[in-house]
Amino acid sequence: MIRRLGINPAALAYAMTTLGSGMINNIFSFYYVKLFLNKYQISEGAFHQSQVVYMVWNAVNDPLFGYLQDTSKVPCCSQRRLSILYGAPLYSLAFLLAWFPWRFYTPGDWLSGLHLTVALCAFDGMLTFVLLAQCALFAEISNHHQNRLRLIKYSQVASLVGSSSILFCGVLSKNMEDFPAFQAFSVLTAVLSCGCMLYTGFHSESRFDNKAPEADTPRSVDCASSQAAGSVSMMWKLTWQILTNRDFQLFVLMNFFQVFMLAFFNNFTLILTEHLIPPDVLSSLAKSVMYGAGFICPQLLVLVSQGLLQDLGYYKVILFTFYVEVGMAILMLTLGPHHYYVLAIFLTTNMVLVQAAFCLFNLPLADIIDTDMQKHKRSSPLSSMVFGTNALFTKPAQSLAPMIVLNILNQYGYEQLKDPGQNTNPSALEGLHSAMFYLVCLVPMFVAALQALAWRPFSIRNSHTLDAKYVDC
Repeated sequence: MIRRLGINPAALAYAMTTLGSGMINNIFSFYYVKLFLNKYQISEGAFHQSQVVYMVWNAVNDPLFGYLQDTSKVPCCSQRRLSILYGAPLYSLAFLLAWFPWRFYTPGDWLSGLHLTVALCAFDGMLTFVLLAQCALFAEISNHHQNRLRLIKYSQVASLVGSSSILFCGVLSKNMEDFPAFQAFSVLTAVLSCGCMLYTGFHSESRFDNKAPEADTPRSVDCASSQAAGSVSMMWKLTWQILTNRDFQLFVLMNFFQVFMLAFFNNFTLILTEHLIPPDVLSSLAKSVMYGAGFICPQLLVLVSQGLLQDLGYYKVILFTFYVEVGMAILMLTLGPHHYYVLAIFLTTNMVLVQAAFCLFNLPLADIIDTDMQKHKRSSPLSSMVFGTNALFTKPAQSLAPMIVLNILNQYGYEQLKDPGQNTNPSALEGLHSAMFYLVCLVPMFVAALQALAWRPFSIRNSHTLDAKYVDC
């Protein structure tokens, strides 16, 4: 039935996890910082402590889950679709933890800090377990460039639909001002998200799911002696082989900054916009549309860029986005903070470009997995380990961004000036807004410049012109 409609079943099954995770990930990353800072009134110290615990857990769980999924003989870990099938319900439940306070929080309540720590670690743990399996599926469904582009195309359509959760959530809850409506929408979103990911769990397949383990496969820990399976020394050996890949090193450096920028815009666009753009310039509804566009348009941009990806390859497209980000930041810095509509367009465009480029990062990682498999003559790829090791070094940026930005803002009085509508000292508010504007301009400018320098030496540039590197099994 699906094939009669012209839909590829494998790509559809893969994309359903993108749809489900997109619904909840975007809401979580966009609202949790404002929720805990402004509504739960967490102290800066407790916020930083939670972020440090989250940073450590966030970095460690990816390679651990990656090693587990690549080497375990337990089907719910070793088979990608089963990891998603059993992990999806827990993933959706973990999403709901943040939105329901454990009691009425007073300012600086220690329990709000514990709540944030538990919510972050539980959500990221299940996100990692499910999405690592999906990332591995990307590399293992097919090794043909065109098939991978099709997976990206389907995934972007799914992400486009999933990203609309931000738009509907903002409109229905008035950007979280109506908190009961926000909570009800979150529960509905969690249920729908779980159903989407379960579809992947029932219908997706890896080329290696039915392959018998061999002595030199990563599922038997890539060692001639099966007795070495699961050993810590073998995990370090495989990890070292990944870490010594020059292209992997360059990609990780560039990706670290990309994750930093994603966290910066996802966590603070709501706060920055409320302070820098007056409500008489952009209404609450207009801002909701702006936030929705920041999450929806990246998928549209990737979809319309399919021709460029086929003709130029992801290397040039990603590099070009860095140059554009630097140019836009210089222009905005030159114009100044009082061109409110230009500032709104600048913020939205930055969100779009950063997210759109990030959507392409599975392509270089899949190529790195292919070259690693060829170089070490593996019978099956270290897909989860490559994605997990990448996350080990890049995920800390998700915690560093809010910690650094909040520390800077509090130096200019943000903790006392959280509500832009309250009666405050005009000079203090002006100083805070000036700091916010420079953050909005200088952070993207310098980070994108560093990314361009890191990305230029990357050597896998022509995979879009090559045939498959190994035969589908």
